[in-house]
Amino acid sequence: MTTVEETETAWENLPFLDITDPAFVWDSAEVAEARERSWIAGTPLGLLVLRYAEAHSLSRDPRLVSGFREVVDLVGPAEGLVREFMRDFMQSLEGPDHRRLRGLVTHGFTSRRINALKPFIRATAERLADELVAAGGACEFVSAYADPLPAAVVCEMLGFPPEDHAVVGRWCKNTNLVLALGPDQSRVFEVEEGLAGMYGYFEKVVQKLKENPGDDLFSDILRAQQEDDALDDRELRTLIATLLVAGYQTTSHQLGHAMVAFSQYPEQWALLRERPELAPQAVEEVLRWCPTTTVVATKAAAETFTFNDLLIPAGTPVWLCAHSAQRDPLVFEDGDRFDITVKRDTGTLAFGGGTHFCLGAALARLELAEALQVLSARLDAPQVTGPITWRPSTGVSGPDVLPLRFGGA
Repeated sequence: MTTVEETETAWENLPFLDITDPAFVWDSAEVAEARERSWIAGTPLGLLVLRYAEAHSLSRDPRLVSGFREVVDLVGPAEGLVREFMRDFMQSLEGPDHRRLRGLVTHGFTSRRINALKPFIRATAERLADELVAAGGACEFVSAYADPLPAAVVCEMLGFPPEDHAVVGRWCKNTNLVLALGPDQSRVFEVEEGLAGMYGYFEKVVQKLKENPGDDLFSDILRAQQEDDALDDRELRTLIATLLVAGYQTTSHQLGHAMVAFSQYPEQWALLRERPELAPQAVEEVLRWCPTTTVVATKAAAETFTFNDLLIPAGTPVWLCAHSAQRDPLVFEDGDRFDITVKRDTGTLAFGGGTHFCLGAALARLELAEALQVLSARLDAPQVTGPITWRPSTGVSGPDVLPLRFGGA
């Protein structure tokens, strides 16, 4: 049996990464050196899995459950809307509650539903590209393209009118900061503003839909609430907010990451333009090389157990680092290179695994593929023309401000 002293010694010998430091960078020699030294590292927020095989295995290990509530207790606000949302959103739940809420929205992400959205996605991607071409290819990409596209798609799914997409998108953007809160709580007020705005808007939508329900996901969820008493009002608003945050900001950030990648590898953009059938493969390479979900899952040990000779006590937060794992040289040959022509046998970690696998994975892939096809067909490779402002790196990260110039088609 491993003693407490032996456990403490093993943990002390792990590399340490301060992922809460604003200056911390995932794509760095520090992370690569830690991954070479060990499959796992210590952090101020728990353990961080750095290698692919271990991250893939633990993402499906039933001894690990959602650890988001442990992180909330560790670094989250003590009360208020933000704490309520962080503790109640779907990623925080397990067991019957998680299955019940997930079951209410699963039908909204079937192949039939997603394929039905393809014309809308393509039309929106084309319209936004038209605006880029009209502007001569110079833009702030996040506000011009990366934000409006997924915001329009998720709002369309939920039945929100086009005139509301921009303001709903702003609330989502603020709320998404909840995934980057750490010891520095200075941006809690922005999250509170986003949640309060969304919740007030939802109340008005509910009243309209009770009188005139539509053929949209919000109406479907509301019908389930009324007919089966499947969820209370607090759960309803948290569920809709979760769908918005998950469906909007992650895809926006991933589009921004993609443009940065292609600006560094313009020959890959030229390949995509010549061979648009590579778009789905390009999406997989973007998800591997620069995932917006740098830390794809926050887990906690449901029981004390040993994995790879390391004792993990019950309640320990365990983070799975997709960014590091998907560059793991033990699995990915020349993994630091971005190459859309390489067919890889390993699946992405970017959408999680197990019972918490991302419901919107297929939709996100479709949005990214449509955007890459449209942009590469119309415009030459992007060039970064100024400083990039990055969203905080813990959890979901990506460009907040991305000045670009595309060449004309």
